[in-house]
Amino acid sequence: MNAMDSSRKQIVRDLYAAYLDDRKDIVGAMLTEDFTFSSPRDDHIDRAAYFERCWPKEPFFRGIEIEFLAVDGDEAVVRYRAEKRDGASFVNMESLRFHGEKIASVEVYFGRNL
Repeated sequence: MNAMDSSRKQIVRDLYAAYLDDRKDIVGAMLTEDFTFSSPRDDHIDRAAYFERCWPKEPFFRGIEIEFLAVDGDEAVVRYRAEKRDGASFVNMESLRFHGEKIASVEVYFGRNL
């Protein structure tokens, strides 16, 4: 693995840690200005809409465990298990694209509830 792939793997880990810690400020610094987010509920929304729609007003997760993480060039793929504060849990996959050291886009693929 080259140094850029290793650095990007750490950026992905830091992204989920910041989300878990409710650190919107840290995540904001990790995203490009033209960042887009897509999921089955959101189609290429911009950075402002992402923070408005996808960041809960109160901490939502008890834990996020990365089960698989691969980086190839400007793209990363991650599968994670998330446990919500109410005890429910699920598995999702995400595709992240980088521009330099910042995340330019995230596409979420909803998995199953556990």
